[in-house]
Amino acid sequence: MLSVGLPITKMATFDDNLSNQTHSSAYYCKFNEDFKYILLPVSYALVFVIGLALNTTALYVIVFRTKRWKPSTIYMFNLTMCDTLYIFTLPFLVYYYADQNDWPFSEPFCKVIRFLFYANLYGSILFLCCISLHRFIGICYPVHSLYWVSARRAKLVSVAVWAFVLLCQAPVLYFSRIRDRDTERICYDTTSPELFDDFLVYSSVVSVLMFALPFMVVMVCYGLMVRKLLEPSWGSQGGDEGERGGLAAQRSKQKSVKMIIIVLAMFMLCFLPFHLTRSLYYSFRYLRQANPAQLSCNLLEASSIAYKVTRPLASANSCVDPILYFLAGQDVRSNLTKRIKASSSKYPNASQCSTSQL
Repeated sequence: MLSVGLPITKMATFDDNLSNQTHSSAYYCKFNEDFKYILLPVSYALVFVIGLALNTTALYVIVFRTKRWKPSTIYMFNLTMCDTLYIFTLPFLVYYYADQNDWPFSEPFCKVIRFLFYANLYGSILFLCCISLHRFIGICYPVHSLYWVSARRAKLVSVAVWAFVLLCQAPVLYFSRIRDRDTERICYDTTSPELFDDFLVYSSVVSVLMFALPFMVVMVCYGLMVRKLLEPSWGSQGGDEGERGGLAAQRSKQKSVKMIIIVLAMFMLCFLPFHLTRSLYYSFRYLRQANPAQLSCNLLEASSIAYKVTRPLASANSCVDPILYFLAGQDVRSNLTKRIKASSSKYPNASQCSTSQL
């Protein structure tokens, strides 16, 4: 059996203590993962406390303090709902990892918990993509956005996003399993060992469709938005009123550029490391299974540690979303109002439309 310098403590084989009953000694890797029994409960508990406070506040403001729902409000409401559903699952994961991978609940509940994690993850990514596209249209095509963007379309898009997320994440309910091992009951983060090859194909497809492509869209949108906002003519008007409005537009423009940078940084901090380390870990695990001599246990262990360290980062998006997008929404609405007023003289019909659509 291959092993890495181990104290007499709980060990992990690949992911969440995979059973070695069906694997040869040449394939089986054993390494120490005691760090996750501290890292994951503490980080998930922090996300639960902070995220619950921020998201319930956001929901209260949106539901009870917002008189007219704009498209951005609809997207933010769905994003907040997505985060809130996930946050309510965290106490169970805190208990599970604090008790060192001993699942006290049923298998269906294990499936629901894992399903909600991935539904939140990819639901958040897709709604962030929707918000980015919405802002891109509003900033780069302010007049046309009055006709392209509406609350009704935002609702239809939101329903489509939820349907797509639920459809794509439904296989998680099949792959997630529990297994009794010694005196413990494991709730697999991925799936049981015999289904891992199928899960790898499914996970790869989902990562491309629901992370890689939306991430490219967000990068392109924000890149074009920054270029547009940095144009000297953006938000400029004539006359004394235009001078005052131009100064305000410049200040608002700078805030919007900073916000875009922050959003991109947080997007890459929460989602990109998780997907990179997870893909690396899954690939190494597959290679180790296919050809044990091709990959050492030390490399597999390093990838497993990196993957588990980035899991709390993916959960942290539930805390960041309410802060970033309420703040960004205010700046963008201010920018769009100035921009559309500046264009009203050129497009008389646009002055009759309300910027509340944005």
